[in-house]
Amino acid sequence: MMSKKIGSESLSRRMLLRSAVSAGAVALAAPALAQTALESLIAAPRRGAWDDQFDAKAGTRTVTAVATNNPVLGPHAPANIQQAIINYQMIASNGGWPQVNPAQTLRLGVVDPAVQQLRQRLMISGDLPQGAGMSNSFDSYVDGAVKRFQARHGLPADGVLGEYSVKALNIPANTRLHQLETNLVRLQSMSGDLGRRYVMVNIPAAYIEAVENGRVALRNTAVVGSISRQSPTLNSKIYEVILNPYWTAPRSIIQKDIMPLMRKDPTYLARNNIRLFDGNGGEVAPETLDWNAEKAPNLMFRQDPGKINAMSSTKINFHNEHAVYMHDTPQQGLFNKLMRFESSGCVRVQNVRDLSTWLLNETPGWSRQEMERVIATRQNNPIKLAEEVPVYFTYITAWSADDGVVQFRDDIYQRDGATELALQTTTGIEQSAGPIDADLLPQ
Repeated sequence: MMSKKIGSESLSRRMLLRSAVSAGAVALAAPALAQTALESLIAAPRRGAWDDQFDAKAGTRTVTAVATNNPVLGPHAPANIQQAIINYQMIASNGGWPQVNPAQTLRLGVVDPAVQQLRQRLMISGDLPQGAGMSNSFDSYVDGAVKRFQARHGLPADGVLGEYSVKALNIPANTRLHQLETNLVRLQSMSGDLGRRYVMVNIPAAYIEAVENGRVALRNTAVVGSISRQSPTLNSKIYEVILNPYWTAPRSIIQKDIMPLMRKDPTYLARNNIRLFDGNGGEVAPETLDWNAEKAPNLMFRQDPGKINAMSSTKINFHNEHAVYMHDTPQQGLFNKLMRFESSGCVRVQNVRDLSTWLLNETPGWSRQEMERVIATRQNNPIKLAEEVPVYFTYITAWSADDGVVQFRDDIYQRDGATELALQTTTGIEQSAGPIDADLLPQ
């Protein structure tokens, strides 16, 4: 069988060669005709962009270049952002960059005159190499540059130039320069000794960095406070991780949210395993209270540990006057959203058990396996850290780490002085968040 296969392949190759030789003879016999046909094909208006580049790896390389284990904060942060300021001063003094206003959604393979403006815009900001040239074709190098731009701005790096990407592209260079200058002051205030190990929550970026010995050991997606219920900026120390926590409702949520819910559905507290306790620790039956009263009862509203607990498996405590903390959530789908500004001020942590493991890795007896065992029991278990870990809630909307990549985020709380810096998120946040905290208030 093997010899037959080889013989068949050899025969096919011989036939192919003969065909090629015959074709070559025809071409030699009529060189002028062949040349004319080739020129006509090249000049055809619908021939496609043969000179454009399509490299499947280009997009992956450029997005990977934005990923880094360099922390936002640290002693080098002011110098890094100062270099970015110098670069953006040059861009602004040279007239900035062009506006990109495509008539259609731009993505890989699209040919559109607006791609030339897009190429120019991305070259000026350093996302697209000058060698990529000018063309109407959205090729793989433009795709990679768009993905890099999106990653630098906290947008999904899908290479599709949708509404949010266009808005971010069209923020003027002068506005970005002022944003960098505003954040220089914030980074200068956080450039001292932050600790050998620390946790940083960047509110506008809605993510968390666990930093050890000057490098990011862990980065977690977060959900932070909405515009109407903002997460505070603070410096504190994490002293405790609670597995299977009780959730005690803040007074504001009792008054604004739970009271109206109980008027509509008297079974709400029972269905969600929330029990009431007086000052002496005695349990109070919900049906004995007047839920139509103007003020909420002076009682503790406490939810038992379990799957539907508002903090799910974990609560991370640190000292602060705002009564905020970090915690797990039963609503994991929230972490997939672009607009992750939906809490009442506390910070929900994706993959919180990874962060807890990192926090407790210097506390004897608390391996990941032991944590999982305790969580499975559904029994409340507070754990004191052997050494408290500093935590910083920051508001950084622009930075440049040691890698030199300049990053921008939306000014969700409108603290940077330019309304267009918040335009991507302000319209969607209030609508999606609604009047209550959907996570801390189970339905």
